[in-house]
Amino acid sequence: MAANDQHRVDANPTKAFFVNMITRDITLEDCIMDLIDNSVDAAWRSQGSPQMGLTDSVDLSEYLISIEISSERFSITDNCGGMTLPDAADHAFSFGRRESQIQEGYGIGVYGIGMKRAAFKLGTEIDVRSTYLDSGDVRRTFVVPIRVASWLQDQRTPWTFDTTTGEDLPETGVEVVIGSLTPDTSTTFESPKFIRRLARMIGRDYSLHLNRGLVIKINGTVVSTAVLQLLQGGEYAPARIEYNDKVGDDEVRVQIIGGMAAPPPESPDPDESVKGKELFGWHVACNGRIVLAADTTIVSGWGTTDWPDWHPQYAGFVGIVLFTAENARALPLTTTKRSVDLSSKIYLRARPRMREISKQWIAYTNRRKQALDEAKQREREEAASSVRLHDVTSRPAINLPRLVRVPQKRLANVNYAVPLSKMKKLAGGLGDLSMTYREVGLKSFDYTYEDLVGDE
Repeated sequence: MAANDQHRVDANPTKAFFVNMITRDITLEDCIMDLIDNSVDAAWRSQGSPQMGLTDSVDLSEYLISIEISSERFSITDNCGGMTLPDAADHAFSFGRRESQIQEGYGIGVYGIGMKRAAFKLGTEIDVRSTYLDSGDVRRTFVVPIRVASWLQDQRTPWTFDTTTGEDLPETGVEVVIGSLTPDTSTTFESPKFIRRLARMIGRDYSLHLNRGLVIKINGTVVSTAVLQLLQGGEYAPARIEYNDKVGDDEVRVQIIGGMAAPPPESPDPDESVKGKELFGWHVACNGRIVLAADTTIVSGWGTTDWPDWHPQYAGFVGIVLFTAENARALPLTTTKRSVDLSSKIYLRARPRMREISKQWIAYTNRRKQALDEAKQREREEAASSVRLHDVTSRPAINLPRLVRVPQKRLANVNYAVPLSKMKKLAGGLGDLSMTYREVGLKSFDYTYEDLVGDE
């Protein structure tokens, strides 16, 4: 029988199967951040600038992303310029990018499923509204209403969504409103703890944008962000390395900065309650979005060949790697944008440089333990002040003082566990509830020594 006479077998997926596959392994937080990514990309396009590198001076203060979350409804609205109807018709609502589709310059979206995946994960009644300027100054608005239950039942191909006209948004931008939330989503959105965690994640992962003036609100409250800064001055200066790499034909700009954000702990055996530890470690950003934050695991290289495990002694170190590419497919990020792809060659080529910067800091903390008084001299650590990442100048290695080791008395480390309630009561008895466990231990040892042994 000739090949063209054979019956064809239907291999098309059902809508329900496809939707289930793209939503099952993503968290609610990541769904929301997928929607934020679209707004952030639109803000940069409206500003007429590619995604950020460290040398850019783009001001995003005119752009606002407002998120409203309750147990009954979710919405995200921006004033970042909106999407046009042709964009919506051609690719914004398709599931995945077509091979012929031009990759949007320096965006964070890779596979073209973020908005749809997020909407289907959260609820079953979805309205996407966009107000944009057509031909320069003509304001136009369209709405894409998606009713998931009826859409899933319609198995006709090609898959499509209808559009209607609608009232203009106050400013050009996009609004996504999701009702009939799924039971799991509704329950989660009731939790104040979830809202606080989401705000912390947004403040961290979009810190490079927020520090450019972008405003993100959750239920009317502005999301705050920590400013990544390093200390520079006197004998201290961070390293800054920049180079171009390639993934196939796509060029990727790589910028690596690392150095001292705070002096290391003074104790030779510090505990885990070091102030600021939520910022210490390596941060990795792809087109401005931080996808790995304050990492001290093997993902950023700690505990791998010729690179020791992270230790509290290394607290005070901050490193950041920025990968910037016009084609987001060249970036070393995972599909959830929650980590880096450890098989990415461009990332693996960056890690030896990260390792060398880390080792310089590790060596300094080892020397510093043996010359603490010298390191703490006013003309040393106190001479360094905070500088923004953008202001760090090019330098192949961290500038650190050459400390002279001072012979010290042999020390004995004491390590024991006590009930936390007793530890807190003892700290209160010593007059300071904010004391670290180490400080309580040393103070109680001093009292006991003086009582039983006396002054030396």
